[in-house]
Amino acid sequence: MAALIPLTNTPRDYAWGTIDGVARTLGWAPTGGPEAELWLGAHPLSPSEPAASSDAPEWHDLAEWEQQSGAALPYLLKLLSATSPLSLQAHPTPEQAAEGFAREEAAGLPLTARERNYKDPNAKPELIVAVDDGFEALCGFRPVSETLALIDALAQASDAPAPLQAWRDAASAGVREGFVWLLSGAPEVDAAVAAATAVAHAHPDDFELIVRLSGEYPGDPGILVAQMLNHVTLAAGVALWLPAGNIHAYLRGTGVELMGPSDNVLRGGLTPKHVDRDELQKVLDFTPGLASHLSPVAVSQNIVSYRPASVPSGEGVDFELLLVTGDATVTTGSAAIALAVDGSFTLSTEGVDAAAARGAIVFVDAPAEVRVSGAGRLFIATGV
Repeated sequence: MAALIPLTNTPRDYAWGTIDGVARTLGWAPTGGPEAELWLGAHPLSPSEPAASSDAPEWHDLAEWEQQSGAALPYLLKLLSATSPLSLQAHPTPEQAAEGFAREEAAGLPLTARERNYKDPNAKPELIVAVDDGFEALCGFRPVSETLALIDALAQASDAPAPLQAWRDAASAGVREGFVWLLSGAPEVDAAVAAATAVAHAHPDDFELIVRLSGEYPGDPGILVAQMLNHVTLAAGVALWLPAGNIHAYLRGTGVELMGPSDNVLRGGLTPKHVDRDELQKVLDFTPGLASHLSPVAVSQNIVSYRPASVPSGEGVDFELLLVTGDATVTTGSAAIALAVDGSFTLSTEGVDAAAARGAIVFVDAPAEVRVSGAGRLFIATGV
């Protein structure tokens, strides 16, 4: 028999977070500081806890629930709210994560070491659904021709275009070659970044992204790496799919994110944190193309599923994100976590009820058939 247990957690106060971002979305009391991410799951860095209003279960948090139950959540659910760019990053495959974790463990590298790449042996495929219109992101390498067209536009607007020619030469050799050159640390890269930044500030309407990124991370080669990527703006309900090897960065906005239960991140710029150029290159998929959107799949009249398995690169991924907007019946494939961002709902299963008005989080501690009544937007993370 499944239980319905209200949960809570403390928002992560990363510097890129929106002031009161989580509180504003969920109707919680504001903290007055940056609220970047609310983690909902069992990850040991920030496991969710029973809410004060709940009948206290026998476990202190979901990490302890996993230990006691012998079950494991196959996902980590997050509410993310960004006011400035996150780092350029990619995540490993299951095989790369297991090998990298074992290698760094054998080397005796502490988990807290700045240069540690693999904090656990797990993959971190992820999807994100925009909560509000205007969620902005970089996602995957775009065709080389588009990057070259941008470099040419910068050069034409520059009084001193020579440094940009070195970038063009590298980029014209291919996506991998252009990327490797930008992260090489060569003086020519610094000169190209400076030249592109100068042009952008002289023509801010034409090169707004360069202006914005250079204001946050002056001189960072990631400013130019970002120009090699697809730049997208999502309406509410539109989703991106970020499989292993996909380079991406969220720029601003609020979204609900579902991922593997991992903290393995290989960074490629726009960050003061560790950038391991060689390890990142092993992980990256350099195939150019369009941004990888994930189309919702209709389940019933009031349910859509953001299902990674509906795309080739999501085959074998064992989680999905449901969006419930009205009365419905949901059959979960594992213990599930429900997050209400709008409206008011009641969840019922096997004679047990739980209210889920805006801002409520409810843990369904076993696979179950859950009846949902109400209206609004209720996201439910579940295994498949």
